[in-house]
Amino acid sequence: MNSYSRRDFLKIAGLGISAMTLPGMRLKAAEEKRKPNIIFILIDDMGQRDVGCYGSKIHETPNIDKLASQGMLFTDGYAACPVCSPTRASIMTGKYPARLHLTDWIAGHVKPKAKLKIPDWTKYLPLEEITIADALKKAGYVTASIGKWHLGEGYEPEKQGFDVNVAGDNHGHPPSYFVPYKLNLKDGPHGEYLTDRLGDEALKFLENNKDKPFFLYFPNYAVHTPLQAKKDLTEKYLGKNLPAKGQNGATYAAMVQSVDENVGKIMRKLDELGIADNTIVFFMSDNGGLETVTSNAPLRAGKGTLYEGGVREPWIVKWPEVVKPGSRCSVPVISTDFFSTIMEMAGVSGEAAKTPDGLSIVPLLKQNGEISRDALYWHYPHYHLTNPSGAIRCGDFKLIEYYEDGKLELYDLKNDLSETTDLAAKMPEKAAELRRKLDDWRKSVGAQMPTPNPDYDPTASAKNPGNKKKAGKNKTK
Repeated sequence: MNSYSRRDFLKIAGLGISAMTLPGMRLKAAEEKRKPNIIFILIDDMGQRDVGCYGSKIHETPNIDKLASQGMLFTDGYAACPVCSPTRASIMTGKYPARLHLTDWIAGHVKPKAKLKIPDWTKYLPLEEITIADALKKAGYVTASIGKWHLGEGYEPEKQGFDVNVAGDNHGHPPSYFVPYKLNLKDGPHGEYLTDRLGDEALKFLENNKDKPFFLYFPNYAVHTPLQAKKDLTEKYLGKNLPAKGQNGATYAAMVQSVDENVGKIMRKLDELGIADNTIVFFMSDNGGLETVTSNAPLRAGKGTLYEGGVREPWIVKWPEVVKPGSRCSVPVISTDFFSTIMEMAGVSGEAAKTPDGLSIVPLLKQNGEISRDALYWHYPHYHLTNPSGAIRCGDFKLIEYYEDGKLELYDLKNDLSETTDLAAKMPEKAAELRRKLDDWRKSVGAQMPTPNPDYDPTASAKNPGNKKKAGKNKTK
């Protein structure tokens, strides 16, 4: 008799309860053991085309590519916002950023002379919101957040359902990828690289919790600026005669490779611990790649805009014995869907599993059904690399509305993925239809709208306020 059974037997005997209950107890224990482990790998500022399996010919991502070959790759996977904090909140809660009123990166830009005054938005994830970690912890999971949080000072992971928080605070990017980090993380030895350190911390968590159902949220700081990489990897890409245009940054390519190496490290550890077959792995980025450091082509533009380059992400799900290896899905999905999906995977039901905006994509993963959704929506009432705007994707059509002047842009993504041909003037009825749907949605979620700015100064340009922002110093060690 193993120690678990002996312990149960002695407890039952001491209480005078019939041993006939033992089979039921063993069955319950077996059911608990069958709960899938869940790992969510989130990369910061990685464009969809930064990954080999999504078309990069420059960046080396064999481990991410292997993950895609073992699971399902989504071609039309979206972030709920073109910047980080709102997307992260949408993942955690299954709610659109517009509903949360958390609609910009924390703390956002201030443009006091712009044409519009941005709304008084929420610069944190409220503690009363039920996060994935809250729900899974209640269901018996041990939970950890290892890496970037950026959802409000005083609202850190340990207050949002996570048992473990490593390096998660209000930093939107690391002051340095080399020690001293100046993060909520004890510095390692001289020369230690942050991406590798976080990977090692993830391995420790896996080793310590291999016998329990766990949820590991692994939000990397990379590949966000500052551009800093290990010297040997940077020199490797410098020696490749990178093209003059496109993905041509050796330091950035080296950062992408470090991310990939740590994905591989985690996947190998799952095999080593014998838990790979019971572990679901998600992989995505929080917004598109920053155009000053990478290229999202053929997708238009990048981070901070509502064009495809700003919101279409690498999106991969590995679910052993459920998802067909090497499968692909072109159904549009969005980061609000992760909450409902994970709840269904973990067998969580009731109030804790409910969310108003996301859908479970389990039918897509199992390839045995569809999801019922009319459209995807975005609301970005802020000045960044674009002016305040909103967007809707309905079928193959995508409409962008600019709030300063009501300008509409309409694109047919099926025939114009790069959004080069604006059809709004040629298809006014379609544009008007989608604008009405977008407006109805904004009202339904209580979206905050910008208002006319009484201090508007037309001589102080409000356009593209982030274009001159430096990407950060290159640094290698």
